[in-house]
Amino acid sequence: MAILPTVLVFGQSRKYISQFNQFQSYFNPSLTGFEESIIRGFVRNQWAGLEGAPKTFFLSVEIDPAEVREASDASLIGKTAFGLNMVHDTYGPFVDTELQLSYASRIRLGKSTNLRLGASVNYNTIRLDGNNLTTEQANDPTVNQYMNSFANMQIVDFNLGMSITHQNYYFGYGAQNVNQGGISNGDIFIESKPLASVFQTGYRQSVNDKVSLAFHVMYRIQSDLPSSIDFNIKALLMEKFWVGLGHRVDHATNFQLGFLMSKLKFGYSYEIPAQGAFMIPNPTHEFMASFYLFQKIENRNETGALIW
Repeated sequence: MAILPTVLVFGQSRKYISQFNQFQSYFNPSLTGFEESIIRGFVRNQWAGLEGAPKTFFLSVEIDPAEVREASDASLIGKTAFGLNMVHDTYGPFVDTELQLSYASRIRLGKSTNLRLGASVNYNTIRLDGNNLTTEQANDPTVNQYMNSFANMQIVDFNLGMSITHQNYYFGYGAQNVNQGGISNGDIFIESKPLASVFQTGYRQSVNDKVSLAFHVMYRIQSDLPSSIDFNIKALLMEKFWVGLGHRVDHATNFQLGFLMSKLKFGYSYEIPAQGAFMIPNPTHEFMASFYLFQKIENRNETGALIW
């Protein structure tokens, strides 16, 4: 995550998640309900031990109406899904809370394949604590107007997305901040939010009745930052727990561990910066949990407890 000395740009304009494959709908609203009705959450403590380092809290609820009606295979025959995401960030002088209300529609293309289209409305509140501001330039009027005071700003924006999904794979494209922060209110200390394009894909397959593999890639293009590529690969063992490895090119590597229960999955990631990366060399801890509201994990598809 980026922390910049000026308040004219978003202080933390890209949110990183080591276990990004668990939270596809945050990046692409068309993937809302992809894993049917579910509650998800994670806590990310970046650069642990550093004062003012980013801390992120995430909570979401996704509902598939077809599953509520007890459809046996809602992920294929259902036509709509709804979701609500909440992200709360603290980093340096900023406190940032974002709410996303998302909707996804599905068109069935084949026995196990759907075309999905989605959109979300995002409400973002950002609080700036001028008591924690620093500047490299003395008497900088841009920064000094907020020194030793508080400022609050609200932004409304939109995300759009489309994807092709199958029981064992998905391809998706999402556009975030489509309006680039054009609807705002309060103390305008952020000129705009950068438009971001997010490409995601994943594939999963059983090797035998004891081992399954899943592989994911996310590529992000953002106008104010270099492109970012994330990879994750994990092995699900005996349908009870998984181990995984992730890498953000030129930035960080993470190691993952998790376990499954009937309706719950829990994961932990330990992330370390790559050698030579222009980042603070403190590790990052990330905990995630997901709870399936209606179906048990082992009853979700014909291939057993495969998970994303």
